[in-house]
Amino acid sequence: MSSRDVSAFQRLIDRFGPRGLSIALAIVLEVLLILMLLTLGSSIVGTPEPSENLTSVDIQASPPPAPEPEPEPEPEPEPEPEPDQPEPPVEETPPEPPPEPAPPAVETPRPEPVLPPPVVKTPNPAPAPKAPPAPPAPPRPPEPAPPQEVYGPVAPPRRSALPDSPRVGTAPNGEPLYGAEWYRRPRDGELDGYLSTAQGPGWGMIACKTAPDYRVEDCVAVDEWPRGSNINRALLAAAWQFQVRPPRLGGKSLVGGWVRIRIDYNMRQRRSN
Repeated sequence: MSSRDVSAFQRLIDRFGPRGLSIALAIVLEVLLILMLLTLGSSIVGTPEPSENLTSVDIQASPPPAPEPEPEPEPEPEPEPEPDQPEPPVEETPPEPPPEPAPPAVETPRPEPVLPPPVVKTPNPAPAPKAPPAPPAPPRPPEPAPPQEVYGPVAPPRRSALPDSPRVGTAPNGEPLYGAEWYRRPRDGELDGYLSTAQGPGWGMIACKTAPDYRVEDCVAVDEWPRGSNINRALLAAAWQFQVRPPRLGGKSLVGGWVRIRIDYNMRQRRSN
């Protein structure tokens, strides 16, 4: 094989590939085989006539099978028709009701005339008794004569029945402090329980603010003797039951004023004995 044939063969391989070339060669060989069979048949026909006893048989190559018809493509199914959608119901306007018949006119009954009551004549009543005559008015007292101007010394002011309370110092809040006046003196039994913790004999002094109903409040210790005897402590604890008159000034009671209260422990001790 020449180089030209090799290059052509190589081009066929490059073009159709080895598989395509193999298929082409197989087809060429089949064609050559068919041609050889046809040529062989024609040579047998040109030989001298055989004897009568021989039977001639013509062998013809069978034609290549016809290619199978390609299957026809299946017809595409027709799209099913969409179901008819129900049309929306049309709202029917209700018929207008017939107009109601007008009510029959009602005749208003005329009011019956009111007749005046019959006048009944009554006999003349007896005259009412006369009221007794009013008593004569008392004589008016004579009008007093106008006051006459009197010249002389001025009368002294009227004094109160009770004297003013004496001032004995200054209260813790800076107000005046007055001497106390008992409305009811405390009893021995009201003080013994409180003074039992104190050391006597001695005395205690406290300042209290007067309140309604002769009570005292806001009491504070002022002084005691002997110092540290706890007499003031006992008096502050028992002060809720003290009854003291409020101080007086100018004839008026000063409820809320401050008063000073002193209790002698030796006196209470003698009374309890």
